[in-house]
Amino acid sequence: MWILWDDKDLNVECCVGPALPPSGWGPFNIQFNILTISRLDPPMKPLARTFLLAGLALAALAAFAQQPGPSFRSALPGYIFEFPRDHGTHDEYRTEWWYYTGHLRTESGKEYGFEVTFFRVGVDRSEPAGPATSWDLRHLGLAHFAITDIGRQRFRYYEKVNRFSPFTAGARRGFKRVFNEGWSVVTLSDGSFRLRASAAGDAIDLVLRSEKPPAIHGENGISVKAEGVGYASHYYSLTRLTGSGSVTVEGAAEACTVVAWMDHEWGSAALRETQEGWDWFSLQFDNGTELMLYQIRRRDGTPDVTSSGSFVMVDGSVIRLTNEQFRIIPKARWRSARSGAVYPMGWRIEVPDLNLRLDVSERMRAQELITDASTQVTYWEGAVAVRGNLGQTSIAGKGYVELTGYDE
Repeated sequence: MWILWDDKDLNVECCVGPALPPSGWGPFNIQFNILTISRLDPPMKPLARTFLLAGLALAALAAFAQQPGPSFRSALPGYIFEFPRDHGTHDEYRTEWWYYTGHLRTESGKEYGFEVTFFRVGVDRSEPAGPATSWDLRHLGLAHFAITDIGRQRFRYYEKVNRFSPFTAGARRGFKRVFNEGWSVVTLSDGSFRLRASAAGDAIDLVLRSEKPPAIHGENGISVKAEGVGYASHYYSLTRLTGSGSVTVEGAAEACTVVAWMDHEWGSAALRETQEGWDWFSLQFDNGTELMLYQIRRRDGTPDVTSSGSFVMVDGSVIRLTNEQFRIIPKARWRSARSGAVYPMGWRIEVPDLNLRLDVSERMRAQELITDASTQVTYWEGAVAVRGNLGQTSIAGKGYVELTGYDE
């Protein structure tokens, strides 16, 4: 059965129909293929990273099935984190991502920033009509990989989208093993993580070890993103991953050391209609502490009251920060020639309760991803440098900033 579906933002062509399964799997299997996705004018508003493709899959499946499946679980208070279990996938929630950003230094002194992100979008939670197989369409996998060449001021990014299957994309329960084609992160026998991604002439192959326990964000097991029940996620970070490996840039490979950050977040809600995007900061200081802040922006330009953050101490303990406890003040603006979006650039951050004052500066301005081939979101994700004071002590460091919702 062919389904041609379009709306004011997208032109979508899908195919849903019976396919002959491998021997021994029963009489029929359901095949689902996203054949084309093209952006129309006006562009889709980026309310969240990954909900587009989930909506496409659900729309196509709804045309095929007569009864809706059970709903995905909401992120609710009282969740108890457990590791290594929670490094793995949480298929009962609609949306999940494993988000790596970091800084590389080669033996010759070159510096690079990188981003590797794996997204899982739940599609169908219903019980299969026949025997369950690993080929049933349950999830879509999306991925982004970006390299910032700081010395040469060059930025490149790549993207993937696949249905989950044993050979295309997947994520394991109970421990970390996530892949999308040749990009992957896996847990090694000693508890470290191997992160790999490659495209064209760019690649990373890194072994990362966490110097701190997971930093759990929010309160009572949830990180609230909007007012209302379920508008939240379960969210933790590994705020100081260190290690070594290799980086390949434009075909030239070098050994490197790495300091990285990993966010893992899962839930089932998008932003509210009153919200348009967020500014997210992950900052690692040379005194061994870290700072995470996210400021969700309302459509009237004010910060949402659910914006929050975490200050991670040297010993890994977490100080929770509410929206009233910090200020983020942009110092400049940059207009993208590719998307027309106008992003803040350079920030003054103040956390009076910690006597913390910071100046954050981008390592280069053109670090924008226009992900038409995967999540259909235009966003800025870039390497930054930071200097400031914690009390009377000078501090410096590096980090990453993510800016979404500025292309409307």
